[in-house]
Amino acid sequence: MLQGDYLSVLEAKDQDQFRSVVVRFAQQLGFDTVTAMLAVDRPECGPEFVAVHNTPMAFEQTFEDISIGRRDPVMQHCRRNTMPIVWGQKTYLEQGAIDLWDIQAQYGYRNGIAMALHMPEGRHFMLGVDRDQALPSEPGELTRVVADLQLFAVHAQDTALRVLVPETLRPEQPALTPRELEVLRWTMDGKTAWETGVLLNISERTAVQHLQNAMKKLKCNSKHQAVLKALRLGLIH
Repeated sequence: MLQGDYLSVLEAKDQDQFRSVVVRFAQQLGFDTVTAMLAVDRPECGPEFVAVHNTPMAFEQTFEDISIGRRDPVMQHCRRNTMPIVWGQKTYLEQGAIDLWDIQAQYGYRNGIAMALHMPEGRHFMLGVDRDQALPSEPGELTRVVADLQLFAVHAQDTALRVLVPETLRPEQPALTPRELEVLRWTMDGKTAWETGVLLNISERTAVQHLQNAMKKLKCNSKHQAVLKALRLGLIH
């Protein structure tokens, strides 16, 4: 059911499309509200935050208060960790921040899951889903939900860099040659190096070399990672 959203988030053209896919994903996963936030460290003026979310209007001012974020145990966990946090009232109680939970609980933020991906060059992507109801009590079901969230975040992070970060702060696009892109496209279709060589009228060794060059430029350790990153960056379709 969620696989289409993994692909849709890669193809989002702007913030509005990105937000629509993120909200739809969260709701299909069983959560009412969601936040996808990108933080870019700026040494000269502190971090810059850009987010898409469907926070209730009555809660937006509190939600965007940076001073509250500095006390929020979920936000602080995401700042320091890459492992997801499954949170509820107990999380805030144990961290001496039950007053924050009391405020947000009025707007449906009672339980949730949040995680962060920390990227090079001081870029951080955070994804959190929230709801009023309790989370699944069956461990296997909760594990599946967390895994779905992690997989979606991996797909969404590069789109967030593309549509949320100002042009001047975006990382440079890898310069792949037309032949390297062709090899990646055939690899995406499941072709071996030998089959790709036949299709492109080149030797198997040359096909492997093009693939390895593409992996190096994309800073990936496997051909599967390279294909996925090229998709995220819009280099192949």
